[in-house]
Amino acid sequence: MNQARPASMSAFWMPFTNNRDFKANPRLLVSADGMYYKDVDGNQVLDGAAGLWCVPCGHNQPKIVAAVREMVGQLDFAPTFQMGHPAAFDLAEQLMDFTGHKFGHVFYTNSGSEAVDTALKMALAYHRARGEGQRTRLIGRERGYHGVGFGGLSVGGIGGNRKSFGPLLPGVDHLPHTHNLDLNAYTRGEPEHGVNLADELERIVALHDASNIAAVIVEPVAGSTGVLIPPKGYLKRLRELCDKHGILLIFDEVITGFGRLTTPFAADYFGVEPDLMTTAKGLTNGVIPMGAVFSKAHIHDAFMNAPAGIELFHGYTYSGHPIACAAALATLEVFKEQDILGHAAAMQQYWADAVHSLKGLPHVIDIRTIGLIAGIELSPIAGKPGARAFAAFKQAFADGVLIRVTGDIIALSPPLVLEKQHIDELFGKLSTVLKNLD
Repeated sequence: MNQARPASMSAFWMPFTNNRDFKANPRLLVSADGMYYKDVDGNQVLDGAAGLWCVPCGHNQPKIVAAVREMVGQLDFAPTFQMGHPAAFDLAEQLMDFTGHKFGHVFYTNSGSEAVDTALKMALAYHRARGEGQRTRLIGRERGYHGVGFGGLSVGGIGGNRKSFGPLLPGVDHLPHTHNLDLNAYTRGEPEHGVNLADELERIVALHDASNIAAVIVEPVAGSTGVLIPPKGYLKRLRELCDKHGILLIFDEVITGFGRLTTPFAADYFGVEPDLMTTAKGLTNGVIPMGAVFSKAHIHDAFMNAPAGIELFHGYTYSGHPIACAAALATLEVFKEQDILGHAAAMQQYWADAVHSLKGLPHVIDIRTIGLIAGIELSPIAGKPGARAFAAFKQAFADGVLIRVTGDIIALSPPLVLEKQHIDELFGKLSTVLKNLD
């Protein structure tokens, strides 16, 4: 791979990027190993964001690299429409083990966005298969992020993501978000206040009638909007209300899945089981694009009771791609062999202490932590929302640390293999950045 500055960067229209600002002063990465990237100038950059929430096992894991190399030479592509290959079935069985057999089946996609749209379609088709085809209404949540497909945008609740694309899907409502600075600032773990917000589902049910509602979709921890942690009892209350009204509950675990909360999934951490669960990112340690939807057995079985033929008219060319399956199988081996979850659990207290040590620094108005995630909220510059955090992002990179920002919130989610010295380096440098912010 070219490790020099490209002769031109004009042709690449970059995603979720201020293209003009970036290309005037680009941040170019050329290699990665363990906890660090290396930029085009040879500088080490500590990864405080697991790439884009997607590298739980650290970069350049030898077992994953070897598995991908082997599969490229053995089976570069195989379709999974009316055909298959062994790795797709082997991975599905191992994923059932990783979930503790709380689900019965898994459907492969290529990203979190595709996983979300797949889950929404499954929910609609499930009710139709059971003779309740009038259940078409979908319920998302304010400030929720569910990818960039039209389904995910529709149930998502981040205004900037929605505003340019017209009316989106009809028949969608949104629960209120759970963020409350007045009552829940500087929380470790689940905040005390806000379980009552789940009862807003009853208001939506009263408005539309439960017989018309297909599913509720939420992120257990809302990541992309800035690490919003659910209040104590909130997710359990949502589960109770969905059961009461025959509504499916979908957890979007694209960020929280594969160890981010020190458990396999957030569903395990909170003790709440959804009917459908979307995943991606950490599934392959970010090496190859892949997503997956986990389904309870009764949802899958409703389709299998239909007349003989294709049960679900849905899928993607690259569903269960052999190279992605190889990467995912190797990732699961690394999780087990290196006790990634156990190590993450051992680090979470030191992590939380380090994050909360930033309290009192200039412009910091809230800090929230759970597992190995942190949100550090900054006061905005008047008339320039997001500018202060973006300035912190740029300076942190210049100082050798990769962070993620959303609005005026710094969101941290390091690889789960980090050690105490990495935590010290991250927050030592970030502290200096914050002290010198305008």
